[in-house]
This record gives sequence, structure tokens and C-alpha cells, in this order.
Amino acid sequence: MSVVQVPWPPGTECIANYDFQGNADQDLPFNKGDVLSIVAVTRDPNWYKARNKVGRVGFIPANYVQKREGVKSGTKLSLMPWFHGKITREHAERLLDPPETGLFLVRESTNYPGDYTLCVSCDSKVEHYRIIYSSGKLTIDEEVYFDNLMQLVEHYTNDADGLCTNLIKPKLMEGTVAAQDEFSKGGWALQMRDLRLFQVLGRGEFGDVVLGEYRGNKVAVKCIKNDATAQAFIAEALVMTQLRHKNLVQLLGVIVEEQSGLFIVTEFMAKGSLVDYLRSRGRSVLGGECLLKFSLDVSEGMEYLESNNFVHRDLAARNVLVSEDSIAKVSDFGLTKEASAIQDTSKLPVKWTAPEALREKLFSTKSDVWSFGILLWEIYSFGRVPYPRIALKDVVPKVEKGYKMEAPDGCAPVVYDVMKECWHLDANQRPSFRKLREQLEHIRAKELFQ
Repeated sequence: MSVVQVPWPPGTECIANYDFQGNADQDLPFNKGDVLSIVAVTRDPNWYKARNKVGRVGFIPANYVQKREGVKSGTKLSLMPWFHGKITREHAERLLDPPETGLFLVRESTNYPGDYTLCVSCDSKVEHYRIIYSSGKLTIDEEVYFDNLMQLVEHYTNDADGLCTNLIKPKLMEGTVAAQDEFSKGGWALQMRDLRLFQVLGRGEFGDVVLGEYRGNKVAVKCIKNDATAQAFIAEALVMTQLRHKNLVQLLGVIVEEQSGLFIVTEFMAKGSLVDYLRSRGRSVLGGECLLKFSLDVSEGMEYLESNNFVHRDLAARNVLVSEDSIAKVSDFGLTKEASAIQDTSKLPVKWTAPEALREKLFSTKSDVWSFGILLWEIYSFGRVPYPRIALKDVVPKVEKGYKMEAPDGCAPVVYDVMKECWHLDANQRPSFRKLREQLEHIRAKELFQ
């Protein structure tokens, strides 16, 4: 019995698996790796009407493209599925049994904390090579140096270079899946050869954010070279594959390069972070209508997360970006998880995080609502830091005694009332993002007709 293919609805993103030159004027030519968006289903199930990244519309053959799908959040993705962490020499030898020449894994060194050990099966026994970490580089023989473990493994896969054998087959850590494979299956793997990198837009402890160009389109690229940090950012990219909304910064794809690390490619937001945008322009440039528009943009993005059972956990003006056409979009999904996930609170920003989240690790959409109230205050104070005259250690005790920040100068009372609703100590009393969006739309409608 044949399976009937359910047509992809308009708005579906797909990625080209092959080049298509087009046979007629109404066809849309594309190259392998291009991202296309379905515009309409046609009468012929073998063809779709689609749009490319520069807005051109035409017909495409269905069997030349692959639907982009979110990577399953339950999947334990790993950039280094052969890395087994802190295990003993004996445990490594058990994992590499039965012996198979070229079977390998990497573990943390038990005798030299901070170093690693490459364990390789060769001629029915296991050889252990110490990987020395020195001055930010990794080396086995103190002749060839690497930026990260991925580079090292790639090198010895291609060439034994003094080892008993080259690395042939990774021993995967139980439960892990190679990140590159999953991103490829979902249609999110991009090619390094199609990416050009230009100036650095920002530097962080994880790596650089760089202005780039992918197939003629401006993009922002997170370039992450450190092994542990790259692994953390894989989790962020995984979340981003599942989220598509006009008020969320969109993931364009992921590049995993053994020689260079991890590259997360997103849409380019020309006007930078909302907090910097507010501070650099101020009251003389940005009127009340503009501030309300930013507030509404964020509420719509957060309503989408709420409806899909995601909690952002780090909502603040610094994590909202502004596009060339002044649309605010929520970004930085590093702490974003499904509502049921547990969170380590040690790295959370105290002044933006709900009291119950800090005290009891109770995260929910309603803790995001608290943060949204703080973000509204940031917007209407033109990027000032919340609780400006209170020491960090005193914020939660004061808030739990009922302290609320005063309305920023010039903030309409109706907007300040929305902020105060977000700061209810009882999380259940806080409004939903849908209700907040409706309230802000009502305020805007009243202002337009005054």
C-alpha cells in the first residue's frame, strides 16, 4: 500500500538537495543548499510554488528539496560523541573491547587534571596517549598543536603521524548522537565553502560574533572554537531549529568543521541589541509609538514561545535584537528549554529573574512574564539598568517584601500598570503573554485614535 505524501503548507522551509536550472520561465532555479519557502501547493503533487531568499517566486520540483524539520529536543547531540569524560583507564579498555584496530575514544586524564587521553585499540591491545593542554593548545607529541579536540581527532584520522594506527572508528558514548548527522537529517547543515566572514561584531568568552555572507545574503555568525562551549551552543542551535516566528531571531543553519569548530549562522540584525539601540538614541529620537512597537514585537515572540511550551529564562533588552526595518526580535536561546526542564540558577541575571525562579528553581512562562515586565521598564527608561540604586544581594529580599520600581519618566500610567501586573509575587496572578499582547494592542489602538 503506497503512503500518501501530505502536502507541505505555505510557509514551510525546505533546503535544496540538488541543483535545479528550471525548464520554463515560471520555474524557480536554485542550487544545492539553497533555502526556499513554500508559497503554495499546486494541483500537481510533484511541484510546489516557492520563494527564494531574494524574494523571487516560481515552481520547484518536490523531489529536489527536503523539508526542514526541528531537531528533536530529547536527542543528546554531541560534537564529540567519542568523548567519554571522566572515566578510568580500565573503563576505557573495557569500552574498546572486543579489540578492533583503529577503534578509539577520548577521556579526561585521571593522572593529569586538565589534560586528556586518547585511547586507541591496536593489534589486540589499547594504547593510551596523553594529550597535553598547554597555553590554550592541545598536543600529543609537542610538535603538532591543535585548537580543540575535534581538530586533533581529524588530524589523526587522516594520518597516524606517530601513533600506532590512524583513528578509524569512534567508540560513541552511550546515548549520544553525532550533531552533524542530526543537523544534516533535519536540513540545517550548511557548507563552509558558501560562507564568507568579515569584521567581528562582538567578542564573548565563548568566541566571536562575526558579520558574514552566506550565498549573497548578510548573516551573523557565532564562531565557537572551545570544545566545552561549542557543546553548550549545540543545545542552543537545537532549540532554534524548532522555533520559527517573525519576532524571534531565525537560525539559518549550522556548520560543524573539525578544523575550525562550530559556526551558528543566523539572520543579520543590522541595528544591534535593543538595549544599545535605546541608549544610543534616547527620548529625542524614539517616541512613545516606537517604544510601544518594540514592546509589542517582544510580546508576540514570547507568546509564540508560550504557545509552544518553551521558557526563555534570560529575557532582557540585551537579548533582543533590532533589524534594519526596526523590528525587535528575541534572541539568545542558550538557556531556553521546554517548560519541564530543570535549570542551574547560579548563572542567571538576578535583576531580571523572577523570585521563585531564583529561590526554588521554579521556571515557567510566568517567570518569563516577570522578566518581560523588567524588559518593559528597560524600554521605557531607554536602556537603564533595573534597580539602579539597590545592591545585587538586596534585590530579591526587597522584591519579596513588595518593592516595585517606580515608573520611568514619561512612561504612560497604562504601560506602568502592565509592568506591575508582570511583577506579581504570586506567579499564578501574572498574565499570560497572550493577555499582555492584547493589552498592549489595546493601548496602541487608543493612542492612535486620540
